[in-house]
Amino acid sequence: MKRTDANEAAPLVDRMLALLLSFVPAKGHAGINARTAIGNTRANAYKLLIDDAMGPPLDNCFDQARQAGISWQQLETVRRQIEQEKPVSLGAVLLQNAGIRLCLATEGYILAGMAFVSRQQVDAIKAALFQPFQDAEEIAADDMDQMTFQALITLHGAITNHLVQTALPLPRMLNYQFFMPLPSLVMAYKLYSDASRADELRVENKVVHPAFCPMLGEALSA
Repeated sequence: MKRTDANEAAPLVDRMLALLLSFVPAKGHAGINARTAIGNTRANAYKLLIDDAMGPPLDNCFDQARQAGISWQQLETVRRQIEQEKPVSLGAVLLQNAGIRLCLATEGYILAGMAFVSRQQVDAIKAALFQPFQDAEEIAADDMDQMTFQALITLHGAITNHLVQTALPLPRMLNYQFFMPLPSLVMAYKLYSDASRADELRVENKVVHPAFCPMLGEALSA
């Protein structure tokens, strides 16, 4: 990469990885590994860009963050920040696009290992990722980057298919209404014939006090 491009791209890398780092836990072996990888890449960003060697270290940063437990929502926050950058030089634009694509690819890894509760949860994730993939695919198409375009299309299709297949056996969320505030144990028994699901009901509806649950709320259909 040319020095003028690196001068613009290096701060972009630093901002991207600083936000990624903010979501990495400070404790634990995986968290330490992620923080080390991110710190090393930030410290050597300019040299890595000049040497055209930024790809593998940047990919490793995202992979280590995934192993440390970063969520897909947190990666979406990183992606949105990268998307808001306004680079001018070719090198910085390429770096911006690479960051967005790494976010989407890492989100795919995370979603593949997630356990979902309801179809609505799956549908919400599918809807949230539709536009980001569309935008990334359009950029790759405009750049005549056939390999990246095909990779994005394949990844998007694989994620969508996984979410659709995962959602099929899941129950739906339904609205309920009781005649008066009731304890979560009573509500769970009335709704599911199983009082042990009271905590599930409390968490889903963000109940402040389990002895006085709101009359209106949401519950799983099964």
